Amino acid sequence: MRKAIVGFFFLAMLLALPLSAHAQQTVRIGLLMTYTGQFTDAAAQMDDGIKLFMKQHGHVVAGKKIELIRKDTAGAPDQAKRLAQELLVNDHVDILAGFVITPEALAVAELATEAKKLMVVMNAATSIITLKSPYIVRSSLTLPQNCEALGTWAFHNGVKKVFTLVSDYAPGLDAESSFRRAFTAAGGQVIGSARVPLANPDFSAFVQRAKDSGADGIFVFVPGGSQPVALAKALVERRMDPSKIKLMGQGELADESALKAMGDAAIGIITAFHYDYTHDSSENKAFVAAYNAKFKRNPDFFSVGGYDGMHLIYEGLKKTGGKADGDSLIRAIKGMR
Repeated sequence: MRKAIVGFFFLAMLLALPLSAHAQQTVRIGLLMTYTGQFTDAAAQMDDGIKLFMKQHGHVVAGKKIELIRKDTAGAPDQAKRLAQELLVNDHVDILAGFVITPEALAVAELATEAKKLMVVMNAATSIITLKSPYIVRSSLTLPQNCEALGTWAFHNGVKKVFTLVSDYAPGLDAESSFRRAFTAAGGQVIGSARVPLANPDFSAFVQRAKDSGADGIFVFVPGGSQPVALAKALVERRMDPSKIKLMGQGELADESALKAMGDAAIGIITAFHYDYTHDSSENKAFVAAYNAKFKRNPDFFSVGGYDGMHLIYEGLKKTGGKADGDSLIRAIKGMR
């Protein structure tokens, strides 16, 4: 009987060896992205940035094969949290990444802390996100980077009274408060504001309120995806003239699809952003050319967030010699630029 038991455990150990070896040789990354819903294109661009980086740099880093496991959050924070739990418990992922929108990143932050897993935010831009877990890093932007600069610029370029029109969720409120903080500090006055539902299909009434306010400038924030086009349509219909009222916002307002919807009515709109595919550097030109060649369209800030996020993961793994536990990776990544 004892021999049989010993034999059983020996067999069990042998059967476990290939799986254990495979696990040691693979780094699993769980991508939580909005593959369906109003942010579908945002996820597609981000995923394409990830694909391009891996095409250029291979699927093996520090002796470890990189395996991606994609999960569709559909823009729902509860679903993002549930899927993150599945990735951690069932798929045994080493890293959580993606996060197109802030509510999903916030919903998953606590899980990253509990599991001690690196969490790479490739877009969600509300400034508080990285404070929600010691394992969170971000490869995109924070809203104050752009909006505070724009607020200061606005006052010093003729805007004394402003109306703010933002999506009613954390990033919209963060963008608004950042712009307002810098604008009023410079000497400007905010004379009105409107908060727009996140999935709002029609901006007409909100744009009309802004137009009627008597402001000489309007600050706008809507998330990338389908919203900039809907807003652009309302701006055209309400005959908003950027030569008479300065229209300002983040780069989403100058998204290619939004510009196409506005036509010449877009001339004069002012945006502040951290990335544009026309940026004149040799590195960016090479990136845009490679992206165009593979995907037949121009990259956007979502693409760059995905590309840079994978770059960050690869560099972290190089520094740890392939160790993928959260504590090792976060120590390796701190201080990277």
